[in-house]
Order: sequence, then structure tokens, then C-alpha cells
Amino acid sequence: MKNLYTLLILLLCVSFTEAQLPSSLNINLTTHYSGLSTPVGIYNCGDNRLFVLEQSQGDIEIIDTNGAYIGKFLDLTGVISTGSERGLLGLAFHPNYLSNGFFFVNYTNTAGNTVIAKYSVSGNPNIANAASAVILLTITQDFSNHNGGHLAFGPDGNLYIGMGDGGSGGDPNNRAQNPLSLLGKMLRINVTGVPTFTIPSTNPYFGQADTLPAIWAMGARNPWKFSFDDLTGDMWIGDVGQNAWEEINMEPAGTPGGSNWGWRCYEGFNDYNINNCNGSTYYDFPVKEYSHGSPYNFCSITGGIVYRGAKYPGMQGHYFFTDYCAGGIYTLLANGLGGYTETLADPGPGFGNVAFGTDTNGNLYLCNASGTIYEIVDNCGPFSPTITTNGIGGLQAVAGTQYWWWNNGTIVNGANNQTFTPTASGTYYATVSNGTCTRQTNSVLWIVQSGIPGCTYSSALNFNAEADVDDGSCIFPLYGCIDPLANNYDGAANTDNGACLYGVPGCLDPYACNYDSDVDYQDCTLCDYATCQGCTEPCAENYDPSASIDDGSCIACAQCPGDLNNDGIVGLADLLVFVANFGSLCSE
Repeated sequence: MKNLYTLLILLLCVSFTEAQLPSSLNINLTTHYSGLSTPVGIYNCGDNRLFVLEQSQGDIEIIDTNGAYIGKFLDLTGVISTGSERGLLGLAFHPNYLSNGFFFVNYTNTAGNTVIAKYSVSGNPNIANAASAVILLTITQDFSNHNGGHLAFGPDGNLYIGMGDGGSGGDPNNRAQNPLSLLGKMLRINVTGVPTFTIPSTNPYFGQADTLPAIWAMGARNPWKFSFDDLTGDMWIGDVGQNAWEEINMEPAGTPGGSNWGWRCYEGFNDYNINNCNGSTYYDFPVKEYSHGSPYNFCSITGGIVYRGAKYPGMQGHYFFTDYCAGGIYTLLANGLGGYTETLADPGPGFGNVAFGTDTNGNLYLCNASGTIYEIVDNCGPFSPTITTNGIGGLQAVAGTQYWWWNNGTIVNGANNQTFTPTASGTYYATVSNGTCTRQTNSVLWIVQSGIPGCTYSSALNFNAEADVDDGSCIFPLYGCIDPLANNYDGAANTDNGACLYGVPGCLDPYACNYDSDVDYQDCTLCDYATCQGCTEPCAENYDPSASIDDGSCIACAQCPGDLNNDGIVGLADLLVFVANFGSLCSE
């Protein structure tokens, strides 16, 4: 029995410790659409449609964000070559596609060479104009593999083109390090406002005779997929390795280009073929590398996307990537120390993960070569707790059922309430559980100064002249009538303004119809200027020009003795009045 109690206590301690830490990102893959043929890319054009590339068929298919099939957008069957790694490989919609209708594709032509072509949509938004093709670039390939293929517009509005090293194995023609070859490079061209394309003058090798001007970076083996962070503009590149290492490169936003990612001299951080190579400081090494052996067992990395959607706050900022063979869905998240925290978010669907994509709302999708598109769902849902100052010298967490407070990365013992009053300076955050998941909140910098705490603002009601450290407890005056017996009592006021009103309200304006000198105080809203009673006859001795309702008090006009009906004219009508009243008593 003693051993049982010991085990029970141990389990309780372990569970408590785990609850204090944020839950690891835990996702689920839900099938969005299936039945596609060798899909290799998912794209959106700014509306509720998803465009899927079918590598071997040469088709671009459209499905909507509800998982319904819309139709075939473009069929390039007759212009592409297939087999090995050839086919329809890349798609990019112009940033102004919804207004100009331009999009760009990357495919291998019937000769096996890379083609970058521009197309436009037809009058039907779900069908491209197949006759609108304008070929921008044709790049000769050495072999059938390592074609790269991905296209993407950067935050600078230029089109980036990922090119593999020409194929075979080990880059036998040394294309990636050759500045006069477009193979093994990241290219950048301008396609806006011109019939075909121009080279941006800001390209790092523009105007140099010894390097092709379209090159933005070199030393790539096969940058199968790359993307730009929608928030920061950082560029993430998944570069497929040779026989031992896969790598992820990252170019921070604003980088002018000119990086050399090292291939064929290096595979990841490791020497591959350093003959005729420069020293290691000449090259730009990856942020992460992954082995073909244990524990990762990668074989062909699939670069991904930084999640910036609003649906799942717990996925915010995570860079999602995977591998064609291993199949697990991994993420990298900046740790604030210049590095990244890695998470295996899901074991994945298995072999064949080839691409990530997003819809216009930033929701994330995974494309598997089996023909299935998955939507990536955070199992914790939208749970996203936060902390704020509470206005009384402390902090308060929201949206949770259990709370653990931390200062400078160390848990504060016994601090498990929704509110917390720091007693030491530091950067505070909380881990908050909703009963299913535990999330870390935002951080708040808190400074505690030595001295006497209290309210240090002289204008506050509770000003403490002896205090030298403000504790956030100040209560500032809110003026109004604070007497509950007054007619104009203000429950929100804490300081009397001397304007309380008592007794009977009424109108004290002598020009008002209902002027009343006996009321206790003036209430302008009660004054009536529209329904004054009095004599409304202009010729009467007591005519009241402000009266709008005659009260029968008029005294007959005496200015014209013969004008008995007071119409200003002595005539037959007056005689009739006289006859009608002849013989009557004046008092009648």
C-alpha cells in the first residue's frame, strides 16, 4: 500500500508540473478534398477559391474553401514533359490579379527545359485563356530532376523563381556555384508594367559582368518550396538535400540578396564537395538541418509557410514544414533568443507530403501526392488567453479556468489565481488552462520601485503625500451630485459638484407660457413656449402677441365705433350685427 501511495503522489506531481507549461502545438489533419492526380501545389488568388496544380496531368484544378469542386482552370497537357521530377511545378497569381487577371506558371516543356510563362484569365473567372501565353524565360536543364519549380511574389512585388541545380546527383556540372548559370539559384524579376519582364536594378548582381543579373541568391540544390511570411516579409526556403541532410534557409525581410547557401560545397552545415570552394565564412548556412538517419529519417524536405491566420491563435508565427518520406508535420517558432523551438505537431498522413498552401483568410492546407488536400486544424481551437493590468496595482488574466504566474521565465510559487500582484520587478506572463489546453499569455514588463507605496498623484482623492512609489491605487474625482435624495443624483460620481437639486422643478422663465414663480428650481425641459393662452385679436386692447391659443379674454376694439364685427371695415356686415342685437340689454 505504501508503494501505491508513493506512485499516486508522483503522478499528481507530474500532472501538476505539466499543467503549468504551455501545451505543445497539437494539430489535426482533416480531409478537405481528395481524388486529385499528383497534386504539387495549393494557391489562392485573393478570393474563396483554391487552385491546385496537378504535376503529371498539367492541369490547374479549382476547389472552393468548402471543399467543393469548381472546375478545370487551365490544361497544359500538350506543352509539358513528365516523368522523374518534370511537369507542371509552379503557379503564382499577380498581386493585382483580381483587377488585371495575370498569373504565372513554371513547367518543364517537351524538351525537358524550364519555362516561366505568363497567362491571363478569360471572361469566365473559372477558366484561363489558354491562348494568352507569353513565355518569359526558357532555362535549359541538364537532367530530368532538380527542377525546383516554385514561384512566389515577394513583399517587394517582384517574382521569385526557385531553380534546382540541373539534376543528377552532387551537382556534377557545378551549376549552383556558377554565377553565369541560372541553375541552383533563386531568381528575381519584375513582371509589373512590362510586356514580359525586366531585371530589378536592386538585384545584388545587377550591372556586374561576371554574374547573371537575374540571380538574387545562389548555392541552392533544389529549393522545392519557399514562401514569404505575410506579417514580417521573411523568406523561408526548404532546400532538398543530397544523401544525408535536408535544410531550411531563412532570409530576413529587407535582405538585399546576394546570399550563397553553400551547395555543392556544403550539405547543410556539413562538407560535401569543398574542392575549389571558399572558406566556410563565405557561405550562408541554414537555420536548421535534418538528417536522413534517426531520429528524423528525412529524405526530401517540403518547405512550408508561417501561419498568420486568425482562426487559430496558438498556431500564430509557427513555420510549418514536412518531409516527403517521414511525413511528420513540424513547426519552428522563434524563441526570442535568436533561435527556434521545434515541435512535432502531428505524425502526418505518411509518405508523400509535397506542399503547403493557404486560402485568402490564412487558413493552412497540406497537399499529399496521393491526391488529398488536408486542412490543418489546431486541436486547442481559438483559445488565446491574455494578461493586462487591473487598475489596482496588479495583473489580471482572462479566458481560463486555471492560472500559473511566471516572472522572467520562473514560476511564482503559490500564484495560481486569476489576478496577481507582483512584488518584484520583471517580465510577467501566465500559463492558463481552459481544462483542455494550456497556453502562454502575452508578457508584461513590471517595475517595482523601493519606497513607500501609495497614490502619488496630488489630484487623486486618495493622494498619499508620504508615498514615493505609485502602486496604481489612485482614485480620481468624478464630479456630480452624490446625494441619493437629490433629483439629479449621479451614482457614478464620487465628488460632489455642489449642484444637487431638491424639491419641485418647473419653469422660471417669465417668457415661457408656463412660467411658475412658485417652483423650487428651474428645469428648462419643462418650459413651454408653443402653447401660450391669451387674447389673439390684434385690435383688442389686451392683445397678446405671444399667445397661440385664444382664451376668450379679449377686450373689444374701440378704435372704430361703427366697426361692430372688428374686421376694420364699416359695412353691411356691421349693420347686420346691429340689427341682430337691436333691443337687447348690454349685459346679455
